[in-house]
Amino acid sequence: MRSHWSDLPPEVLNAVTAHTGPIRRVETAPAGNHADIAGTIHTADGRLFVKAARKTAPGTDGPEVRSLRWEAAINPHVTQYAPRLHFTVEAGGWLLLAFEHVQARHADYTPGSPDLDILTKIIDSLQAHPLPDVLERKRVERRWESMGDMTPLAGNTLLHADLNPANVLLGGNDTAYVVDWTFAGRGAAFLELALLIPWLLKAGHIPTEAESWAARFPAWTSADPAAVDLFARVFADKWQANLATNTEAWALEHAAAARQWADYRLH
Repeated sequence: MRSHWSDLPPEVLNAVTAHTGPIRRVETAPAGNHADIAGTIHTADGRLFVKAARKTAPGTDGPEVRSLRWEAAINPHVTQYAPRLHFTVEAGGWLLLAFEHVQARHADYTPGSPDLDILTKIIDSLQAHPLPDVLERKRVERRWESMGDMTPLAGNTLLHADLNPANVLLGGNDTAYVVDWTFAGRGAAFLELALLIPWLLKAGHIPTEAESWAARFPAWTSADPAAVDLFARVFADKWQANLATNTEAWALEHAAAARQWADYRLH
């Protein structure tokens, strides 16, 4: 369960206000995970988006803290996409990141949405972006290695690896931002698109439409179909296994979309 801003220890709050001055108001983020606290803080100089996570024990990072460390590490390398990280605070058993606040809406992935053209431009740019050294050892295929040999998923392309609509923010004047780089890493270029397929299905596409959209990218058309089949199968199987510990509605929906795509490719 997400904690509240007031749950932060005085050491953290004092360190934050040393950067920002007095905090006038806090708005808790309505959704998201990978952090115990997320929201917008209002200061005399404007707004910042903050994410914070509690360590599991003194000197011991839990998964949420590790996620935030990854975000902090990659942020300087992807500032053309991501809101800029202003400062970090590590105190009182917590890690906190404070990002540039952007006024934007979540992308719309429904069939025919013009946002899909913006998403295309984002992916084209990401696929051409040099791989940051900080991600050299963060291989995306490791997420599924427990299920067999994932060598066909390996590669040297920078992958955000979680371009769901909530992570693609669209503002005025054609501005676009990509947030939540928790899963970023290196891997086969087609994986960025394959990971999008279930989100397209959840937005109302059918499998043929989703794959037709993906086919606008050379990374998809040049991929080995056997590698795509492998990913579709292990992704669906992994999500089915996840339901043993997570039966929230969104997880059930994502597992169903993953299975729909795997069935389309494999039957």
